[in-house]
Amino acid sequence: MEKLVAVLCVLIAIFSVQGGASFAKQLFPLIGPQAATFWRAWFSALILLAIYRPWTQKFSASTLKTVAIYGVCLACMNLTFYLSIERVPLGVAVALEFTGPLAVAILGSKRVLDILWVALAAAGIILILPHSDFSKNIDLLGALLALIAGAFWGFYIILAKKVGSKIPGGTATAMGLTVAALTVTVPAVSHVHPSVYDNQMWLMILGMAILSGAIPFSLEMIALRRIPSKTFGVFMSMEPAVAALMGLLFLNERLSDTQMVAIVCVMAASCGSSLTSRSVKVPGKQPIANAKLFGIW
Repeated sequence: MEKLVAVLCVLIAIFSVQGGASFAKQLFPLIGPQAATFWRAWFSALILLAIYRPWTQKFSASTLKTVAIYGVCLACMNLTFYLSIERVPLGVAVALEFTGPLAVAILGSKRVLDILWVALAAAGIILILPHSDFSKNIDLLGALLALIAGAFWGFYIILAKKVGSKIPGGTATAMGLTVAALTVTVPAVSHVHPSVYDNQMWLMILGMAILSGAIPFSLEMIALRRIPSKTFGVFMSMEPAVAALMGLLFLNERLSDTQMVAIVCVMAASCGSSLTSRSVKVPGKQPIANAKLFGIW
């Protein structure tokens, strides 16, 4: 029964975060991706700060420094991803972003299987990027921003491992999101126009923050206590497909057959990496959810 609950939690988290992303994209014409990132970070941070209250604990200077770097990385990941989905379909952006954690999972490996996963992911990227007769309708800058977001996601996972070994996952995420919110304040402040913010807009922003942050984070933490990290990684590999579905349902984003094949390639690569990875258990505090995405924790 516990495993069933965990699976349901993971599935709801996946649909919640991608639904939140599609919801955020609908706000872009009104407030822009910079302001959307700003408000998502601040609302999510305030919610988690109220729950985990990190100010009641003491941390060393070196731990706070690591948390600060972790938060800046989180901010850059979210901002570049939102800038990406402003230009390219949600499913395409998520598939390209997945290359970051996949690279972390197989970095330095010499196993033949891992070379296969790299080849599959590379094939997906080649099919998605605009060239020849494949994906001419894909914006190059948007695709590159998604790849950059993936790189930041990879660094985020590495830092999450380090932070999670010193601070409980919820507390670490609350602190990291606070740093992220402060970081995105500078690029977002010129895009925040008070005239567009009415009661309905505030409710939409709050809904975006809850769907994209509070709900999936909480559900992922519940799931990770009940199922192996490899199982978790396999389910998380569904995200590009769910993102494509959310884009179709809520944004009317119709992908070409080639783009769908590309997404399947990236999903197969991430799923295969999860199933064949060599997990290393790190003693200490509660893990941060995405640090176990590909079984690297």
